[in-house]
Amino acid sequence: MRATRELQSADHRAGAAKRVEAAPSAGTAPSVEATSVTPAAPPGPATPVGTDSAPDVPRGLRIATAWAWRLLVLAGAAALVLWLVSQLRDVLIPLSIALLLSALLAPSVSWLRRAVRLPRSLAVAVVLIAGIAAVGGVLTLVVTQFVSSFPALAGSATAGIRTIQSSLRNGPLHLSNDQFNGIADTAQRWLDTHRDTLTTGALTTATTAVDVLASALLVLFSTFFFLRDGRRIWEFVVGLLPPVARSSLGTAGEAGWGTLVSYVRATVLVAFIDAVGIGLGLAILRVQLAFPLAALVFLGAFVPIVGATVSGAVAVLVALVTDGWVSAVVVLAVVVGVQQLEGHVLQPLIMGRAVAIHPLAVIVAIATGLILAGIIGALVAVPLVAVLNTGIRSLLGHHHHHHGEQAP
Repeated sequence: MRATRELQSADHRAGAAKRVEAAPSAGTAPSVEATSVTPAAPPGPATPVGTDSAPDVPRGLRIATAWAWRLLVLAGAAALVLWLVSQLRDVLIPLSIALLLSALLAPSVSWLRRAVRLPRSLAVAVVLIAGIAAVGGVLTLVVTQFVSSFPALAGSATAGIRTIQSSLRNGPLHLSNDQFNGIADTAQRWLDTHRDTLTTGALTTATTAVDVLASALLVLFSTFFFLRDGRRIWEFVVGLLPPVARSSLGTAGEAGWGTLVSYVRATVLVAFIDAVGIGLGLAILRVQLAFPLAALVFLGAFVPIVGATVSGAVAVLVALVTDGWVSAVVVLAVVVGVQQLEGHVLQPLIMGRAVAIHPLAVIVAIATGLILAGIIGALVAVPLVAVLNTGIRSLLGHHHHHHGEQAP
């Protein structure tokens, strides 16, 4: 028994010695063979921007190619939008006019609801009826005066043209009768060449009377519902957007609407001041059709720069034809003075910096509007650019503010 216990004790001491030899010593890292964890490979060098699988292509050419296809995508998207606008302009133009009218009439609706406490639908109906009556009365007065003054204007125009011919013959140009006859023959040939085009245009205008009536009804109904349910319509449109973009785009839309209201209100006030100033000058000089010309100036002022210039030129031409050179020069001085007052005092003071647009952007917008939709396009183009300007600035400000809050 004793021998057996000694043998077991010896075996136990031998196993303990083997375990001590296999265990790592303190402070010593385990060997690679003793662990199953594989060390991570060191990170490689960062791939430089603009590299691809063709290292032989110059880096500048790769960057230019990357910009080129992105610009082509943007150009294609813009062309698609313009094509859609041209296809849907019979709907988009009345809706744009309705938005302008809503921006003009919205303060009146709000005032009626606050002061008289009328229901929204009744306040909108009262404002629309009053606006239609005012526009119809002014147009009736303008047409009546023009029709009543047309015989005298025709006689004065004939006398004025003869005076201009005499001045051109006896003045510095010394034009001969043959040159005058050549000009008349050229004008006659132009009329004969374009007679079919003019006739077709007149027939097209006559056949589109139903379209004009339909557009007018669309403008009327759209204005009514924009004024009554504009807030709910906008909330519905914003609700269709992704949740991430609702806050920023909703704020941008409200800022754009505020700009549109300010723009339309300021434009109406500036146009009224222009019409009063030029109309008073024409009335003092006793130029025929003073009131219709003032109304033309008022309407022309809604197309910035171009409209005021064209309406002022018409006033000067009428003064030249009816009353001679002296009256035309005085009218020209009045028109230039009023337009300088408008450009340097009224517009910066009334419109302010919120709706200030560079003159080059105004000219490009008007030219684009004329090409796409004629006079109505020129009328809508500038306020559209003003709204987009404010909306984009609001989006950029929201983006910078959001990232500024997230920055450490």
